Amino acid sequence: MLISTKGRYALRVMIDLAEHRTEGYVPLKEVAERQDISEKYLESIIKLLVKGKLLTGLRGKGGGYRLTKSPEEYSVGAVLRLTEESLAPVACLEGESVSCPRMAECRTLPMWRGLDKVIRDYLDNITVADLTASDTGGNYVI
Repeated sequence: MLISTKGRYALRVMIDLAEHRTEGYVPLKEVAERQDISEKYLESIIKLLVKGKLLTGLRGKGGGYRLTKSPEEYSVGAVLRLTEESLAPVACLEGESVSCPRMAECRTLPMWRGLDKVIRDYLDNITVADLTASDTGGNYVI
């Protein structure tokens, strides 16, 4: 499992919006500047987060984006599952549609399932609020 730039940047956006949630809708341009990320690239990430109902947007003057829930209600796992194709450690665990002809006699499958569970449990037990608690001044390295 390798978390892509898209997943890491999505977490940075969520943290940024959590820290500025009292400001209402936050313009994407401001997030991009604070996080030193291309506004154009952030647009594609924001689109995923809005489609997944993690964020809501408002167009026009005073517009921007904001969280739809409190930061405590977003798990890192939920954000990464939305932005990454898969968090599974091996292809045979990526989804129900993937079928391995050796699955029935695979000696390593239980180990991979265990690792997958550890990853899911770990990421699902860290919230965006937890990440804001370790504030280092607004710039995040994820």
